[in-house]
Amino acid sequence: MLDKRLSRVAELVSGKGIAADVGTDHAYLAAELINSGRCGKVIASDVKEGPLEAARKTVEKYGISEKVSLVLSDGLENVPLEGVTDIVIAGMGGETIADIIGAVSIDRYDPENVRWILQPMTKPEYLRKMLFEYQMNITEEYAVEDGDRLYVVMVAEYNPDSRCLTEFDALYGFFEDDDELGKKYREREAERLEKVAANLKNAGRTEDSTHYAALAYKMKNGCDSVKISEIFDYLDSLYPFAAQEKWDNSGLLVENQSGEADTVVLSLDITNGVVNEASCKLADLVISHHPVIFEPLKRVDLKNPVHSLIYTDTAAICMHTNLDIAAGGTNGVILRKFQERFELEGEAEPFEELGGGNSLGWIVTLKEPVIPEKLAQAAKEIFGCEYVRLSKGCFKRVSRIAVCSGSGGSMLGLALEKGCDALVTGDVKHDVWIGAYNRGLALLDCGHFHTENIVLPELRRVLEEKFPQLDVVIAERSFDPCKYV
Repeated sequence: MLDKRLSRVAELVSGKGIAADVGTDHAYLAAELINSGRCGKVIASDVKEGPLEAARKTVEKYGISEKVSLVLSDGLENVPLEGVTDIVIAGMGGETIADIIGAVSIDRYDPENVRWILQPMTKPEYLRKMLFEYQMNITEEYAVEDGDRLYVVMVAEYNPDSRCLTEFDALYGFFEDDDELGKKYREREAERLEKVAANLKNAGRTEDSTHYAALAYKMKNGCDSVKISEIFDYLDSLYPFAAQEKWDNSGLLVENQSGEADTVVLSLDITNGVVNEASCKLADLVISHHPVIFEPLKRVDLKNPVHSLIYTDTAAICMHTNLDIAAGGTNGVILRKFQERFELEGEAEPFEELGGGNSLGWIVTLKEPVIPEKLAQAAKEIFGCEYVRLSKGCFKRVSRIAVCSGSGGSMLGLALEKGCDALVTGDVKHDVWIGAYNRGLALLDCGHFHTENIVLPELRRVLEEKFPQLDVVIAERSFDPCKYV
Protein backbone atom coordinates (compact mmCIF):
# COMPACT_ATOMS: atom_id res chain seq x y z
CA MET A 1 0.00 0.00 0.00
CA LEU A 2 2.85 2.40 0.77
CA ASP A 3 5.52 3.58 -1.63
CA LYS A 4 9.20 3.29 -0.65
CA ARG A 5 9.21 6.81 0.77
CA LEU A 6 6.35 6.25 3.20
CA SER A 7 7.48 2.69 3.94
CA ARG A 8 10.74 4.08 5.32
CA VAL A 9 8.76 6.63 7.33
CA ALA A 10 6.61 3.85 8.81
CA GLU A 11 9.69 1.83 9.77
CA LEU A 12 11.02 4.76 11.81
CA VAL A 13 7.91 5.18 13.98
CA SER A 14 8.76 3.86 17.45
CA GLY A 15 5.28 2.58 18.27
CA LYS A 16 5.77 3.36 21.94
CA GLY A 17 2.54 5.33 22.12
CA ILE A 18 0.23 7.36 19.92
CA ALA A 19 1.50 8.44 16.49
CA ALA A 20 0.35 11.72 14.94
CA ASP A 21 0.35 11.85 11.14
CA VAL A 22 0.24 15.51 10.06
CA GLY A 23 -0.99 16.13 6.51
CA THR A 24 -2.31 12.59 6.28
CA ASP A 25 -3.94 12.93 2.86
CA HIS A 26 -5.46 9.42 2.29
CA ALA A 27 -4.43 8.02 5.71
CA TYR A 28 -2.39 5.29 4.03
CA LEU A 29 0.39 5.69 6.58
CA ALA A 30 -2.04 5.59 9.49
CA ALA A 31 -3.60 2.39 8.11
CA GLU A 32 -0.18 0.76 7.72
CA LEU A 33 0.85 1.66 11.26
CA ILE A 34 -2.33 0.13 12.70
CA ASN A 35 -2.53 -2.94 10.44
CA SER A 36 1.13 -3.83 10.97
CA GLY A 37 0.66 -3.69 14.71
CA ARG A 38 3.32 -1.00 15.09
CA CYS A 39 0.84 1.43 16.70
CA GLY A 40 -2.30 0.93 18.72
CA LYS A 41 -3.64 4.41 17.96
CA VAL A 42 -2.98 7.08 15.33
CA ILE A 43 -4.18 10.66 15.06
CA ALA A 44 -4.38 11.62 11.39
CA SER A 45 -4.80 15.32 10.60
CA ASP A 46 -5.07 17.53 7.55
CA VAL A 47 -5.70 21.19 6.91
CA LYS A 48 -8.47 20.54 4.34
CA GLU A 49 -11.75 18.62 4.45
CA GLY A 50 -11.13 16.93 1.08
CA PRO A 51 -8.07 14.92 2.16
CA LEU A 52 -9.78 14.11 5.47
CA GLU A 53 -12.75 12.68 3.60
CA ALA A 54 -10.39 10.51 1.56
CA ALA A 55 -8.72 9.46 4.81
CA ARG A 56 -12.10 8.57 6.30
CA LYS A 57 -12.82 6.20 3.41
CA THR A 58 -9.46 4.47 3.90
CA VAL A 59 -10.06 4.07 7.63
CA GLU A 60 -13.53 2.61 7.03
CA LYS A 61 -12.22 0.30 4.32
CA TYR A 62 -9.78 -1.33 6.73
CA GLY A 63 -12.16 -1.28 9.69
CA ILE A 64 -9.86 0.75 11.92
CA SER A 65 -12.11 3.71 12.69
CA GLU A 66 -11.83 3.13 16.45
CA LYS A 67 -8.03 3.26 16.28
CA VAL A 68 -7.58 6.26 13.98
CA SER A 69 -8.81 9.72 14.99
CA LEU A 70 -9.28 12.16 12.12
CA VAL A 71 -8.68 15.83 12.97
CA LEU A 72 -9.09 18.97 10.88
CA SER A 73 -6.05 21.01 11.79
CA ASP A 74 -3.63 23.54 10.42
CA GLY A 75 -0.41 21.75 11.28
CA LEU A 76 -0.57 20.60 14.89
CA GLU A 77 -2.85 23.40 16.06
CA ASN A 78 -5.88 21.18 16.85
CA VAL A 79 -4.06 17.89 17.35
CA PRO A 80 -4.23 16.61 20.96
CA LEU A 81 -0.64 15.74 21.89
CA GLU A 82 -1.14 14.00 25.22
CA GLY A 83 0.30 10.50 24.93
CA VAL A 84 1.81 11.20 21.49
CA THR A 85 5.30 9.69 21.17
CA ASP A 86 5.79 10.00 17.38
CA ILE A 87 4.93 12.93 15.13
CA VAL A 88 5.15 12.30 11.41
CA ILE A 89 5.20 15.15 8.90
CA ALA A 90 5.82 13.85 5.40
CA GLY A 91 5.30 15.02 1.84
CA MET A 92 5.55 18.76 2.50
CA GLY A 93 8.23 21.35 1.77
CA GLY A 94 11.01 21.69 4.31
CA GLU A 95 10.05 25.29 5.08
CA THR A 96 6.44 24.29 5.77
CA ILE A 97 7.51 21.45 8.06
CA ALA A 98 9.81 23.81 9.95
CA ASP A 99 6.98 26.33 10.35
CA ILE A 100 4.65 23.63 11.70
CA ILE A 101 7.21 22.51 14.29
CA GLY A 102 8.09 26.08 15.25
CA ALA A 103 4.42 26.96 15.83
CA VAL A 104 3.91 24.27 18.50
CA SER A 105 4.25 25.49 22.06
CA ILE A 106 6.60 23.31 24.09
CA ASP A 107 3.99 23.42 26.87
CA ARG A 108 1.66 21.22 24.81
CA TYR A 109 3.85 18.10 24.82
CA ASP A 110 6.80 16.44 26.50
CA PRO A 111 9.69 17.19 24.13
CA GLU A 112 11.98 14.61 25.69
CA ASN A 113 9.56 11.80 24.84
CA VAL A 114 8.53 12.77 21.31
CA ARG A 115 10.21 11.44 18.19
CA TRP A 116 9.80 13.50 15.01
CA ILE A 117 9.85 11.58 11.70
CA LEU A 118 10.15 14.09 8.87
CA GLN A 119 10.19 13.72 5.10
CA PRO A 120 10.65 17.05 3.30
CA MET A 121 9.95 17.16 -0.45
CA THR A 122 12.01 20.34 -0.87
CA LYS A 123 14.56 22.40 1.07
CA PRO A 124 15.81 19.65 3.42
CA GLU A 125 18.81 21.86 4.21
CA TYR A 126 16.50 24.55 5.60
CA LEU A 127 14.67 22.01 7.74
CA ARG A 128 17.93 20.60 9.11
CA LYS A 129 19.13 24.06 10.11
CA MET A 130 15.85 24.98 11.78
CA LEU A 131 15.64 21.71 13.72
CA PHE A 132 18.91 22.54 15.44
CA GLU A 133 17.66 26.06 16.15
CA TYR A 134 14.62 24.40 17.77
CA GLN A 135 17.06 22.57 20.09
CA MET A 136 16.80 19.23 18.34
CA ASN A 137 19.37 16.78 17.02
CA ILE A 138 18.93 14.75 13.86
CA THR A 139 19.57 11.27 15.25
CA GLU A 140 18.95 9.34 12.02
CA GLU A 141 18.79 10.26 8.35
CA TYR A 142 18.23 8.15 5.26
CA ALA A 143 17.97 8.64 1.53
CA VAL A 144 15.21 6.72 -0.21
CA GLU A 145 15.22 6.06 -3.95
CA ASP A 146 11.94 5.62 -5.77
CA GLY A 147 12.19 5.73 -9.56
CA ASP A 148 14.31 8.72 -10.54
CA ARG A 149 13.69 10.53 -7.27
CA LEU A 150 15.79 10.57 -4.13
CA TYR A 151 13.93 11.46 -0.97
CA VAL A 152 15.26 12.31 2.47
CA VAL A 153 13.77 10.94 5.68
CA MET A 154 15.08 12.13 9.03
CA VAL A 155 14.43 11.52 12.70
CA ALA A 156 14.80 14.41 15.13
CA GLU A 157 14.76 14.36 18.93
CA TYR A 158 14.94 17.07 21.56
CA ASN A 159 18.41 18.03 22.78
CA PRO A 160 18.86 21.30 24.68
CA ASP A 161 22.62 21.12 24.07
CA SER A 162 22.33 20.86 20.28
CA ARG A 163 24.62 23.02 18.21
CA CYS A 164 24.03 25.37 15.25
CA LEU A 165 24.54 24.17 11.70
CA THR A 166 26.59 25.97 9.11
CA GLU A 167 25.31 26.22 5.55
CA PHE A 168 27.49 23.24 4.60
CA ASP A 169 26.37 21.17 7.62
CA ALA A 170 22.76 21.74 6.60
CA LEU A 171 23.43 20.69 3.02
CA TYR A 172 25.56 17.67 3.90
CA GLY A 173 23.04 15.96 6.13
CA PHE A 174 23.50 13.17 8.66
CA PHE A 175 23.66 9.96 6.65
CA GLU A 176 25.76 7.05 7.90
CA ASP A 177 29.13 6.66 6.19
CA ASP A 178 28.12 3.33 4.62
CA ASP A 179 24.76 4.61 3.31
CA GLU A 180 25.20 4.24 -0.46
CA LEU A 181 22.01 6.15 -1.22
CA GLY A 182 23.20 8.90 1.11
CA LYS A 183 26.39 9.11 -0.97
CA LYS A 184 24.30 9.25 -4.13
CA TYR A 185 22.20 12.05 -2.65
CA ARG A 186 25.32 14.08 -1.84
CA GLU A 187 26.70 13.51 -5.34
CA ARG A 188 23.50 14.87 -6.84
CA GLU A 189 23.60 17.86 -4.51
CA ALA A 190 27.22 18.46 -5.55
CA GLU A 191 26.19 18.45 -9.22
CA ARG A 192 23.41 20.94 -8.47
CA LEU A 193 25.80 23.23 -6.60
CA GLU A 194 28.35 23.04 -9.41
CA LYS A 195 25.68 24.22 -11.86
CA VAL A 196 24.80 27.09 -9.55
CA ALA A 197 28.50 28.01 -9.33
CA ALA A 198 28.82 27.96 -13.13
CA ASN A 199 25.76 30.19 -13.58
CA LEU A 200 27.05 32.66 -10.99
CA LYS A 201 30.44 32.74 -12.68
CA ASN A 202 28.81 33.51 -16.03
CA ALA A 203 26.90 36.32 -14.33
CA GLY A 204 30.17 37.82 -13.06
CA ARG A 205 29.45 37.03 -9.41
CA THR A 206 32.89 35.66 -8.57
CA GLU A 207 32.57 35.62 -4.77
CA ASP A 208 29.30 33.67 -4.83
CA SER A 209 30.54 31.35 -7.59
CA THR A 210 33.63 30.38 -5.59
CA HIS A 211 31.48 29.79 -2.51
CA TYR A 212 29.13 27.38 -4.29
CA ALA A 213 32.04 25.60 -5.97
CA ALA A 214 33.60 25.07 -2.52
CA LEU A 215 30.29 23.75 -1.18
CA ALA A 216 30.14 21.31 -4.10
CA TYR A 217 33.71 20.17 -3.36
CA LYS A 218 32.83 19.45 0.27
CA MET A 219 29.62 17.63 -0.70
CA LYS A 220 31.82 15.20 -2.65
CA ASN A 221 34.83 15.02 -0.35
CA GLY A 222 33.63 16.15 3.04
CA CYS A 223 35.12 18.86 5.24
CA ASP A 224 38.75 18.54 6.33
CA SER A 225 41.07 20.39 8.68
CA VAL A 226 43.95 22.68 7.72
CA LYS A 227 46.82 23.83 9.92
CA ILE A 228 46.17 27.33 11.22
CA SER A 229 49.79 28.19 10.47
CA GLU A 230 49.12 27.32 6.82
CA ILE A 231 46.03 29.55 6.78
CA PHE A 232 48.04 32.37 8.40
CA ASP A 233 50.88 32.05 5.88
CA TYR A 234 48.43 32.18 2.97
CA LEU A 235 46.74 35.29 4.33
CA ASP A 236 50.17 36.81 4.92
CA SER A 237 51.01 36.28 1.24
CA LEU A 238 47.93 38.31 0.24
CA TYR A 239 47.80 40.89 3.02
CA PRO A 240 51.32 41.06 4.50
CA PHE A 241 51.18 41.44 8.26
CA ALA A 242 54.54 43.22 8.19
CA ALA A 243 52.87 46.12 6.36
CA GLN A 244 50.54 46.95 9.27
CA GLU A 245 50.86 50.33 10.97
CA LYS A 246 53.24 50.49 13.93
CA TRP A 247 50.37 51.16 16.33
CA ASP A 248 48.39 48.18 15.05
CA ASN A 249 48.21 44.65 16.50
CA SER A 250 47.34 42.31 13.64
CA GLY A 251 48.37 38.65 13.59
CA LEU A 252 47.60 35.32 15.23
CA LEU A 253 46.51 36.75 18.57
CA VAL A 254 44.98 33.65 20.17
CA GLU A 255 46.05 30.06 19.54
CA ASN A 256 44.03 26.88 20.06
CA GLN A 257 45.24 23.53 21.36
CA SER A 258 45.20 21.57 18.09
CA GLY A 259 46.67 24.25 15.85
CA GLU A 260 44.17 23.19 13.18
CA ALA A 261 40.76 24.27 11.90
CA ASP A 262 38.10 22.75 9.69
CA THR A 263 35.47 25.43 10.31
CA VAL A 264 36.37 29.13 10.17
CA VAL A 265 34.13 32.05 11.14
CA LEU A 266 34.73 35.49 9.59
CA SER A 267 33.68 38.65 11.40
CA LEU A 268 34.47 42.35 11.45
CA ASP A 269 34.81 42.25 15.25
CA ILE A 270 35.29 39.47 17.77
CA THR A 271 32.52 39.92 20.30
CA ASN A 272 31.26 37.43 22.86
CA GLY A 273 28.32 36.84 20.53
CA VAL A 274 30.65 35.94 17.64
CA VAL A 275 32.68 33.59 19.86
CA ASN A 276 29.47 31.94 21.02
CA GLU A 277 28.35 31.52 17.40
CA ALA A 278 31.72 30.03 16.50
CA SER A 279 31.46 27.61 19.40
CA CYS A 280 27.91 26.59 18.45
CA LYS A 281 29.08 25.94 14.88
CA LEU A 282 32.09 23.95 16.16
CA ALA A 283 34.50 26.43 14.58
CA ASP A 284 38.16 26.25 15.54
CA LEU A 285 39.19 29.67 14.23
CA VAL A 286 37.76 33.18 14.01
CA ILE A 287 39.28 35.62 11.54
CA SER A 288 38.41 39.25 12.19
CA HIS A 289 39.30 42.68 10.87
CA HIS A 290 39.56 44.51 14.18
CA PRO A 291 42.10 43.10 16.67
CA VAL A 292 40.56 41.36 19.66
CA ILE A 293 43.67 42.45 21.61
CA PHE A 294 44.60 46.01 20.72
CA GLU A 295 46.32 47.43 23.78
CA PRO A 296 48.18 45.45 26.47
CA LEU A 297 45.75 43.59 28.73
CA LYS A 298 46.30 43.92 32.46
CA ARG A 299 43.30 41.74 33.27
CA VAL A 300 41.08 39.27 31.39
CA ASP A 301 37.63 39.26 32.99
CA LEU A 302 34.79 36.85 32.23
CA LYS A 303 33.14 39.25 29.77
CA ASN A 304 36.28 39.77 27.71
CA PRO A 305 36.06 37.98 24.33
CA VAL A 306 39.68 36.88 24.84
CA HIS A 307 38.49 34.84 27.82
CA SER A 308 35.70 33.37 25.69
CA LEU A 309 38.16 32.40 22.94
CA ILE A 310 40.48 30.64 25.37
CA TYR A 311 37.61 28.97 27.24
CA THR A 312 36.16 27.54 24.00
CA ASP A 313 39.62 26.71 22.59
CA THR A 314 39.05 28.96 19.57
CA ALA A 315 41.96 30.58 17.76
CA ALA A 316 41.86 34.14 16.44
CA ILE A 317 43.64 35.76 13.50
CA CYS A 318 43.12 39.53 13.20
CA MET A 319 43.90 41.53 10.05
CA HIS A 320 43.48 45.26 10.48
CA THR A 321 45.55 47.89 8.70
CA ASN A 322 47.37 45.27 6.61
CA LEU A 323 43.97 44.27 5.16
CA ASP A 324 42.94 47.90 4.59
CA ILE A 325 45.98 48.80 2.52
CA ALA A 326 46.64 45.63 0.49
CA ALA A 327 45.64 45.76 -3.16
CA GLY A 328 42.87 43.17 -2.81
CA GLY A 329 41.88 44.15 0.71
CA THR A 330 39.12 46.29 2.16
CA ASN A 331 39.62 49.34 -0.05
CA GLY A 332 40.25 47.13 -3.05
CA VAL A 333 36.78 45.63 -2.57
CA ILE A 334 35.26 49.12 -2.31
CA LEU A 335 37.03 50.12 -5.51
CA ARG A 336 35.67 47.09 -7.32
CA LYS A 337 32.13 47.86 -6.14
CA PHE A 338 32.40 51.42 -7.50
CA GLN A 339 33.79 50.11 -10.78
CA GLU A 340 30.81 47.77 -11.06
CA ARG A 341 28.34 50.53 -10.23
CA PHE A 342 29.67 53.47 -12.28
CA GLU A 343 31.32 53.96 -15.64
CA LEU A 344 34.72 55.40 -14.80
CA GLU A 345 37.10 57.65 -16.69
CA GLY A 346 40.64 56.24 -16.79
CA GLU A 347 42.35 54.19 -14.12
CA ALA A 348 41.81 54.50 -10.39
CA GLU A 349 44.53 56.34 -8.47
CA PRO A 350 45.86 55.53 -5.00
CA PHE A 351 44.42 57.95 -2.42
CA GLU A 352 47.29 57.84 0.07
CA GLU A 353 50.29 56.00 -1.36
CA LEU A 354 52.22 53.98 1.22
CA GLY A 355 54.80 52.30 -0.97
CA GLY A 356 55.32 48.66 -1.75
CA GLY A 357 52.16 48.58 -3.87
CA ASN A 358 50.03 49.50 -0.86
CA SER A 359 47.68 52.45 -0.55
CA LEU A 360 45.01 53.66 1.82
CA GLY A 361 41.92 54.23 -0.30
CA TRP A 362 41.41 55.07 -3.97
CA ILE A 363 40.38 57.97 -6.18
CA VAL A 364 37.99 57.33 -9.05
CA THR A 365 36.65 59.67 -11.70
CA LEU A 366 33.11 59.19 -12.95
CA LYS A 367 32.57 59.48 -16.68
CA GLU A 368 29.25 61.20 -15.99
CA PRO A 369 29.16 63.54 -12.96
CA VAL A 370 26.30 62.97 -10.50
CA ILE A 371 24.57 65.08 -7.90
CA PRO A 372 25.72 64.32 -4.32
CA GLU A 373 22.35 62.81 -3.41
CA LYS A 374 22.66 60.25 -6.22
CA LEU A 375 26.17 59.37 -5.08
CA ALA A 376 24.83 58.93 -1.54
CA GLN A 377 22.08 56.59 -2.75
CA ALA A 378 24.61 54.52 -4.69
CA ALA A 379 26.91 54.34 -1.64
CA LYS A 380 23.99 53.25 0.51
CA GLU A 381 23.36 50.32 -1.83
CA ILE A 382 27.05 49.44 -2.23
CA PHE A 383 27.69 49.29 1.51
CA GLY A 384 24.27 48.00 2.52
CA CYS A 385 23.88 50.67 5.18
CA GLU A 386 20.60 51.95 6.56
CA TYR A 387 21.63 55.60 6.50
CA VAL A 388 24.26 57.77 4.79
CA ARG A 389 25.18 61.15 6.24
CA LEU A 390 25.81 63.73 3.51
CA SER A 391 27.36 67.14 4.01
CA LYS A 392 25.38 70.29 3.25
CA GLY A 393 26.68 73.08 1.08
CA CYS A 394 27.65 71.05 -2.01
CA PHE A 395 25.30 71.91 -4.89
CA LYS A 396 27.42 70.96 -7.88
CA ARG A 397 27.68 67.58 -9.55
CA VAL A 398 30.66 65.50 -8.44
CA SER A 399 32.95 63.27 -10.47
CA ARG A 400 36.36 62.94 -8.77
CA ILE A 401 35.70 60.82 -5.69
CA ALA A 402 38.04 59.60 -2.96
CA VAL A 403 36.98 56.45 -1.10
CA CYS A 404 38.48 55.20 2.16
CA SER A 405 37.21 52.51 4.53
CA GLY A 406 36.75 53.00 8.26
CA SER A 407 37.53 56.39 9.82
CA GLY A 408 38.84 58.40 6.89
CA GLY A 409 37.56 61.83 7.87
CA SER A 410 41.07 62.99 8.72
CA MET A 411 41.94 62.60 5.05
CA LEU A 412 39.69 65.50 4.01
CA GLY A 413 42.71 67.76 3.46
CA LEU A 414 44.36 65.16 1.23
CA ALA A 415 41.15 64.78 -0.78
CA LEU A 416 41.07 68.55 -1.38
CA GLU A 417 44.77 68.62 -2.18
CA LYS A 418 44.26 65.96 -4.84
CA GLY A 419 41.38 67.83 -6.45
CA CYS A 420 38.55 65.61 -5.26
CA ASP A 421 35.04 66.99 -5.04
CA ALA A 422 33.72 64.12 -2.90
CA LEU A 423 35.00 61.87 -0.10
CA VAL A 424 33.26 58.62 0.85
CA THR A 425 34.27 57.17 4.23
CA GLY A 426 32.94 56.59 7.79
CA ASP A 427 33.14 57.90 11.37
CA VAL A 428 33.32 61.58 10.42
CA LYS A 429 33.90 64.08 13.24
CA HIS A 430 32.09 67.42 13.58
CA ASP A 431 35.07 69.58 12.62
CA VAL A 432 35.50 67.58 9.42
CA TRP A 433 31.87 68.24 8.49
CA ILE A 434 32.48 71.95 8.99
CA GLY A 435 35.59 71.79 6.84
CA ALA A 436 33.71 70.01 4.05
CA TYR A 437 30.88 72.56 4.26
CA ASN A 438 33.28 75.50 4.03
CA ARG A 439 35.05 74.00 1.02
CA GLY A 440 31.88 72.85 -0.77
CA LEU A 441 33.07 69.22 -0.86
CA ALA A 442 30.51 66.40 -0.83
CA LEU A 443 31.35 64.34 2.26
CA LEU A 444 29.62 60.99 2.79
CA ASP A 445 29.69 59.09 6.08
CA CYS A 446 28.57 55.51 5.42
CA GLY A 447 29.57 54.23 8.84
CA HIS A 448 32.69 52.51 10.07
CA PHE A 449 31.04 49.09 10.17
CA HIS A 450 29.57 49.15 6.69
CA THR A 451 32.66 50.48 4.93
CA GLU A 452 34.69 47.57 6.35
CA ASN A 453 32.28 44.67 6.73
CA ILE A 454 32.09 44.69 2.93
CA VAL A 455 35.42 42.81 2.81
CA LEU A 456 34.17 39.60 4.47
CA PRO A 457 32.76 37.95 1.30
CA GLU A 458 36.12 38.58 -0.40
CA LEU A 459 37.95 36.95 2.52
CA ARG A 460 35.66 33.95 2.22
CA ARG A 461 36.37 33.79 -1.51
CA VAL A 462 40.16 33.75 -1.19
CA LEU A 463 40.04 31.15 1.59
CA GLU A 464 37.61 28.87 -0.24
CA GLU A 465 39.57 29.19 -3.47
CA LYS A 466 42.75 28.03 -1.71
CA PHE A 467 41.17 25.65 0.83
CA PRO A 468 37.86 24.32 -0.54
CA GLN A 469 37.92 21.67 2.21
CA LEU A 470 37.43 24.38 4.85
CA ASP A 471 33.94 25.30 5.99
CA VAL A 472 34.18 29.11 5.87
CA VAL A 473 31.29 30.99 7.45
CA ILE A 474 30.51 34.71 7.59
CA ALA A 475 29.29 35.31 11.13
CA GLU A 476 25.60 36.04 11.45
CA ARG A 477 26.56 38.16 14.46
CA SER A 478 28.92 40.37 12.49
CA PHE A 479 26.48 43.26 12.50
CA ASP A 480 26.35 46.98 13.06
CA PRO A 481 26.42 47.45 16.87
CA CYS A 482 24.23 50.55 16.53
CA LYS A 483 20.53 50.84 15.93
CA TYR A 484 18.91 53.94 14.47
CA VAL A 485 15.82 55.45 16.08
